[in-house]
Amino acid sequence: MQRLRQRAGKAMHPLVSAPDTIEWRVSDGLVPYEEALAFMQERAAAIRSRDAAECVWLLEHPPLFTAGTSSDPAELTNPLGLPVHEAGRGGRYTYHGPGQRVGYLMLDLECRGRDVRRLVHSLEGWIIAALKDLGVEAHRSQGRIGIWVGEGAEEAKIAALGIRVKRWVTLHGFSINVSPHLAHFSGIVPCGIAELGVTSLAALGKQPSLSLVDASLKRSFPAFLSALEQPCKVS
Repeated sequence: MQRLRQRAGKAMHPLVSAPDTIEWRVSDGLVPYEEALAFMQERAAAIRSRDAAECVWLLEHPPLFTAGTSSDPAELTNPLGLPVHEAGRGGRYTYHGPGQRVGYLMLDLECRGRDVRRLVHSLEGWIIAALKDLGVEAHRSQGRIGIWVGEGAEEAKIAALGIRVKRWVTLHGFSINVSPHLAHFSGIVPCGIAELGVTSLAALGKQPSLSLVDASLKRSFPAFLSALEQPCKVS
């Protein structure tokens, strides 16, 4: 894990924790998916053994697709030949790339009620609140995964969610489309939903920097956390 800390720490700087027992990280530049996955796995194991604090990690990836445990190969066309990674999280195919804020959550549900459904619902509420802080009205959609904007035929996904829970510690998290290359989404059926499109803050006329998006997520984080049990202490 020391090697990963050195590699990740080289591109990271801390944000103020909320609460202080949770480490916040934000990465500069594009983080290779393999390194992010390895870091999450090792950090989750350390959290489970009480050797490390919980962690929220905000980053960007180079252009790539990830496959969840419910992925259907028929939903991957990938005309640009982007890398495809097995993620081990729930869900189907998802795109990650520059201009997209990815948030990985390594939280201990042992201390927070062991309620995965509540975690997902609270995570959706956190993203909706952060988007509202940025001037965008977003919502859940019955029977569909993710966070959406617009109505009817104009409804489009602006954020995706995918969580894995291992020994009651969470891995993976969410992605918010800030200003990604939306054409890259054409290489998959995003999250298995073909009839509706994908949008971004930029496509909606908003131009926040990633740092502003991060600030909105930070402001909205306490409300998300308050829906869960009190945090564990690291021994």
